Amino acid sequence: MKKYLLPIITALALENSPMRAQGTFQYDQQSVPADIITGSSAVIQSNSPIGQSFIPSLSAVGFIRLCLDDVNKGNNLGATVYVNLHQDSITGPIIGSTQPVFMPDSFENLTNFFFPTPVAVTPGTTYYFEPVVQSGDSWYVVAYNFGYTGGTAYYKGLADPFTDLWFREGVVVPEPSSVLLISIGAGALTYVRRRHTAKRRA
Repeated sequence: MKKYLLPIITALALENSPMRAQGTFQYDQQSVPADIITGSSAVIQSNSPIGQSFIPSLSAVGFIRLCLDDVNKGNNLGATVYVNLHQDSITGPIIGSTQPVFMPDSFENLTNFFFPTPVAVTPGTTYYFEPVVQSGDSWYVVAYNFGYTGGTAYYKGLADPFTDLWFREGVVVPEPSSVLLISIGAGALTYVRRRHTAKRRA
């Protein structure tokens, strides 16, 4: 049994390491501590530019998660939404835009918006994200007095110090490929076998 111990330990270590994180989100800033849907709503289109300021502690933003809701449920219209990331102000230069996401009629849930590649940011600096309805129905974004201390919500370009958008942001840490895991396991197994053989010869 001993000769299989190292590969098993290696596999368990990889299973629980930060390397194993494709589809696993590393949260940086968030106005809520978990994926709990709560708050009131604001129409994105009529409050544009609408958004939220935040101060990242990581050096990149890979995704932004928002809570969104269809304004006119049951009319067979959905909406396509994307998120702009600004520096300097809610109307400042756009340093990144997420891939657009289509949500169907009567949608009311959390949505992840991914940047094609993580956007480099300076930790400790204020940035601003802005949800934009590309096409479709009127769409809500959820907001509330969540008490996030690193920023505030913006409606029609103006800060509302008593409100925050429901948001979570951070990066996605890549998971090692199955080929890499197999190679590591095989290498560890070969190492243990060679040591076992060497001890027997001795």
